[in-house]
Amino acid sequence: QQARYSWQHGGAHFYFYTNYADPQQLSVEFVEGFRLTKVWDEDRAAAECLAKVFDERPTVCDDFAAASDDVDLVFIADCNGDGSDHLELARPGLEKGVATFVDKPLALTMADARALVELADEHRAPMTSISILRALPAAARFARRLDEVGPLQFGSVQGGGTAMAGHIHAASLALALFGPGVESVQAMGETPLQTVHLSFGERTDRPLRGVALNCDVGSPWHCAFHASAYGPNGAIHSPPMSDWDFPFGAAAILRIVREMVETRKSPRMINDMLEGIAICEAAREAQETGCTVRI
Repeated sequence: QQARYSWQHGGAHFYFYTNYADPQQLSVEFVEGFRLTKVWDEDRAAAECLAKVFDERPTVCDDFAAASDDVDLVFIADCNGDGSDHLELARPGLEKGVATFVDKPLALTMADARALVELADEHRAPMTSISILRALPAAARFARRLDEVGPLQFGSVQGGGTAMAGHIHAASLALALFGPGVESVQAMGETPLQTVHLSFGERTDRPLRGVALNCDVGSPWHCAFHASAYGPNGAIHSPPMSDWDFPFGAAAILRIVREMVETRKSPRMINDMLEGIAICEAAREAQETGCTVRI
């Protein structure tokens, strides 16, 4: 069978399993409390392939609406897409009041993002969408070092690429490190969305000269992101935040999702995803118009 998706090539497993003599041994902590019972994909062969991975094999559904019947959680996991189909895919489960996790980005546009939030509120369905970069322990450790530079003057995030699936990671990481509240966006560079500048206006609790997202950086080492912060006391630079770290972000997200299911409350972290989508949408408009776009 021809592999259709990146996970079928097995590369991602390399970062979760480090002891090849014992393939059941994980490199990250196990997050308990989940059981996959149903799976759907537009490519049924891919869904059947995924089902075969599990000892307790999930039911392969004929349509995606059936995947949200009699479950506690819907997990929309097309992480390589731009989010343009997420409203359609999430609707059946949300209308049934099922807790829903939508892989990044929550949506391609703010119009769809608002529609998803309104749909979840209307049916009292807990919902969230979180970038791994937003939940990454390595990013949190770097954020704790920001005081070393004194009052923040400028920040930067490098990595992610210019497609929405990666660009949202860069925006999410910037919000995680430097805080929310972006007021305006500019885009520049030799290629579309190569460099995006975020301004927080005159806020003294944010970098006064803003934050640059350097997205078109070529082929990074193991999908690595880098961050830097500058102030009157100097500069600090993060270590690579890469595929070696991402499993720990995935584990953190699963714990947040488990709590969402148990408490029936949407995590406040979804606000960062909404702002991230607004940033990306504004960056596309800024690229097209050559103007500064306010959020």
